[in-house]
Amino acid sequence: MNRGQRGKLAMATAALGIALLSVTGCGYINPQSTGAEYAASDGTQANVGPLQLRNMMIISAGEDKPGRVIGAVYNTSGEDVTLTILGTAGSQTQVPVKPNSYTMLNDSTDEAILSTTGGAPGSLVEVSISEDGTNQDTKFKVPVLDGTIADYQQYLPAGSEPTGTATPTPSPTSTTDH
Repeated sequence: MNRGQRGKLAMATAALGIALLSVTGCGYINPQSTGAEYAASDGTQANVGPLQLRNMMIISAGEDKPGRVIGAVYNTSGEDVTLTILGTAGSQTQVPVKPNSYTMLNDSTDEAILSTTGGAPGSLVEVSISEDGTNQDTKFKVPVLDGTIADYQQYLPAGSEPTGTATPTPSPTSTTDH
């Protein structure tokens, strides 16, 4: 075999090796993680009728305190739609969403406030959501967060601030016998 034939054989072998690696690589065995939908932030997501709710969460200082719902609501229909969020103990808030657009609840001047969150910060609470465009409803879980993360402090609703009821620990007194 001459030098030119050996070079061609080496290139053919390398090309075959690369082809085999691409067919039997990790992507062949494992599913692609980029193909799975997930909530990429602290909030959760749900769909109801023409509405798509993204990065939804409740900001509150406690289970029995008011909570502000923040996130984005997209209306994929050509009509005005009102989103209703039902929380625990009869708490409710409504959000109007214009056709073919979105409403950012954290930027909205009309805050979406639930009178009680029904869960302590760090927990997930189940809320019912409905929309009046197609009269569909569903339930999904939403995280309750507090002002511990500085970016969320501005969203704490009035009456939901931390109470600061911590009592100072008494300092030990020393007794000496003389």
